[in-house]
Amino acid sequence: MKKYDLVIVGAGPAGMTAAIYGVRANLSVLLLDKLAPGGQIINTNEIENYPGVGKLGGADLAMQMFEHCMELGVEFDYKTVNKIELLENNNKLIYTEEDEEVIEALTVIVATGTRSRTLNIKGEEEYKGSSISWCAICDGAKYRDKDVVIIGGGNSAVDEGTYLAGITNSLTIVTDFELTADPVSCDYIKSLDNVKVYTNKKVTEFIGDGEKLSGVKFVDKEDESKETIIETDGVFEYIGAIPSTEFIRSLGITEDHGYIEADERMKTSVPGLYGAGDCISKHLRQVVTATADGAIAAQEASAYIKDLKRNEN
Repeated sequence: MKKYDLVIVGAGPAGMTAAIYGVRANLSVLLLDKLAPGGQIINTNEIENYPGVGKLGGADLAMQMFEHCMELGVEFDYKTVNKIELLENNNKLIYTEEDEEVIEALTVIVATGTRSRTLNIKGEEEYKGSSISWCAICDGAKYRDKDVVIIGGGNSAVDEGTYLAGITNSLTIVTDFELTADPVSCDYIKSLDNVKVYTNKKVTEFIGDGEKLSGVKFVDKEDESKETIIETDGVFEYIGAIPSTEFIRSLGITEDHGYIEADERMKTSVPGLYGAGDCISKHLRQVVTATADGAIAAQEASAYIKDLKRNEN
């Protein structure tokens, strides 16, 4: 059985930052992810709001972060964690799908992020990351003075839509029910001259030539023979996110929607177990807030381990 001071589950911005801070605190660190390092940012065409890097592709930023980890000697492995078990001494056992080897850790940081809910319709896979996005703050600027469509009617859709309406030529909101965001925000966005809202609609297809998205097709939910096609340069989907925390939900540290409940120091109710990044319950989910979470979590893990060793002596 391999033993580490710190095991980090998830190699997105939060996890990689935690690994950097953990190694620099002289901890033995293992970073695990079932996919390529980078998390959701590898699906983002361009990032322009991460300080110091200017405009950069999400995959490029992820690679720079990962190379930084490797330069510092972070141990990385492709593993799918499917269970974390707590021992009586508060150490943690980490189980993975790939093999029967169990990993033991004094501390664990869960930074597994979220996955966006998708429509699973024609054209979605083809245009995601280029013309279909899930982050207006990340990708909105490239649609300045262009036409965009938002799919969804909740707070995220309306809040991000308000931002997009201020920089785009036109904004079309398509939602399967009514707008469900707070009434003041809904009234405001509907009052904007360049915004049109379609309610009780079902999006059925993303249209394009294989390289460039050109339109969104949707039907009336009560009469699917009523079909509409809206021309657009880009689409933002806000139909919900799913935290990737299924493997720890038995530990009692997640809320009703599956997000980890962590305090301002990234601590959960389990000693030595921390959350970081998009998988925790929080207000703003951005690369910069994820890296901050990772740094805080690693510092707290280091302090926890120092206390353990001090008490042993």
